[in-house]
Parts: sequence; structure tokens; C-alpha cells
Amino acid sequence: MKKRIWELDVLRGVCILGMVLVHLVYDLQTFFSLPFLKNSELFFLVKQWGGVLFLLISGICVTLGSHPVRRGLIVFACGLVCTAVTAGMYLLHMADKSIIIYFGVLHCLGVCMLLWPPLKKLPAWPLGLAGLALAALGLWISGNVFVDFPWLIPLGLSPRDFASSDYFPLLPNLGFFLLGAFLGKTLYRKKETLLPRVNPGNPVFAFFTFLGKWSLPVYLLHQPVITGLLYLILEIL
Repeated sequence: MKKRIWELDVLRGVCILGMVLVHLVYDLQTFFSLPFLKNSELFFLVKQWGGVLFLLISGICVTLGSHPVRRGLIVFACGLVCTAVTAGMYLLHMADKSIIIYFGVLHCLGVCMLLWPPLKKLPAWPLGLAGLALAALGLWISGNVFVDFPWLIPLGLSPRDFASSDYFPLLPNLGFFLLGAFLGKTLYRKKETLLPRVNPGNPVFAFFTFLGKWSLPVYLLHQPVITGLLYLILEIL
């Protein structure tokens, strides 16, 4: 059994907690009309850069693990479940059309994992340079290039009025994933912790490690739980 690198689990757990809080704020805005929360700088920071950190960590981990295709298919299938659930919420008039997740973080991560096998034999530096180029291209496209063809949404080319509650296009996010792979092939080439003298049993670390190890179930289950609780509160009020 491979030994897990604890600090990666901790960082993944921090990202998952950030995503849970982002979705909580989104739901509070949707159900209780609290736009000041959603429009805050902290909300934007966690939503945008928390996702970037998550993709970087995933890129590191793909260089350490095995069976990326199987894992990628599972993660992408979970993304399709999120699409179906959010589309159902829209069709049942529980939320407006912007709730629908067309290509969210799980779709993106799943595709990145599926693309990894033909890329994994590349040396670290070409991966890093490709990651920088794709990230830069995607950041430039965002907000500058719009198309009317919706099938290009996964690439980052969307209509001007496009809105989604969770949108992680391949550009720039595949770039961040490859930058993570670069870090995995350099910093973690020995496949062991970089912090051997730190006690991972610390309660704070242990909490985030737990979230990191179970990140996919936590991600899938937190939104139904939050939504259900908010609906219950609305009924009581």
C-alpha cells in the first residue's frame, strides 16, 4: 500500500472546505437574497484561487498515483451527476438557469486525468512550459473572447451571457493541472513528504487530512445537505 503524502491531503482538505463555504454563500444569496456575501472580495478570492490550488494539487497527485484513466472516468461521471442534479433544480423551478453546471471542477479534473497518460512520459520542464502557456492563454480568453457556439464551453469559449454556478474550463485550468504535474515531477520526484519533521497528527492537520482523503464524497454530498437545510429553514420561517 502506498504511503500518502500528508501535506497534499491537508491542502486538498483546505480547498474542499473553501468550496463548501463558497457554495454555502451562493445558496444563502439564492435563498435569502444576500448579494453582499457573494460580491465580497473574499468570496471571489476563495472561489477563483481555491480552484486553482485544487487543480495544482491534483496535478501533483497524478504524478504520484496510478490508474488515472479509471479515476478520471469516475470523477467525470460524478461531474455528470452534478449536471443532472442542477438541471433538475432548474426544471423544477428551484433556481434560475445559472444554477446549471455545464462544465464544473469535476468535469475539468476528470478530463485532465484522462489526458494524463499520453503526457506523463514528458520531462518536467516541457510540462511546466505547456502549463504556463495554456494558463496564460486561458486567462487571456476569459472575459475577452466570446463565441455563440455553446459546444466550446468546456474549452473556455462561451457566449457573452453565459452563467453557471460552477465553471472550470480546460483553458486555463488544464494549464494549472500541468503546472501541478511539473511540481510533482520535481519537488515530489522521490514520492515522499517535504515536511518530515512536522507532526501530521496535529488535530488541525488531522481534520484537513480527513477532508482531503474523502474530498470526492464530501464534494458530492455537501451541496444536497446545505440545500436541504436551507429549504427546511425557509419552511420554518
